Amino acid sequence: MDADIASLYPAQGAGAVSTRFSMALVRLKHRGPLTIRDLAAQIGVTHSAMSQTVAVMKKDGLIESSPGADARTRLIALTDGGLALVPFLEAEWRATEAAWAELEDEVPYPLARVVDDLNRALARRSFRDRLLGHLDPRFRS
Repeated sequence: MDADIASLYPAQGAGAVSTRFSMALVRLKHRGPLTIRDLAAQIGVTHSAMSQTVAVMKKDGLIESSPGADARTRLIALTDGGLALVPFLEAEWRATEAAWAELEDEVPYPLARVVDDLNRALARRSFRDRLLGHLDPRFRS
């Protein structure tokens, strides 16, 4: 699904945008400028993951950074190019939600239930632990 969503981007002039940028760009439009830590918390990813995303978005000219309240922080804000993409990204998000709902209507159980069930199972035993249980003992550390 991610690849199908991303396939829409080039026609809208958003070819440099990855689907992982979408929520960050939308949040920056509505709540920015933000620190990397605040942006990561609002989106629900790690500081490290957001820092990597910010680096790529900055390289692609979608965001800019400026000094924050202290030497350890940087404020992230949209450039004009990033801001111009947000209306499409918001429309794509609404279309994705509608397509997800349509897909869910075609299966005999709620897809959200599958996600909830998987999260509960992973809370009982992490995917890493499950992998280690199946990994050849020579490669366990």
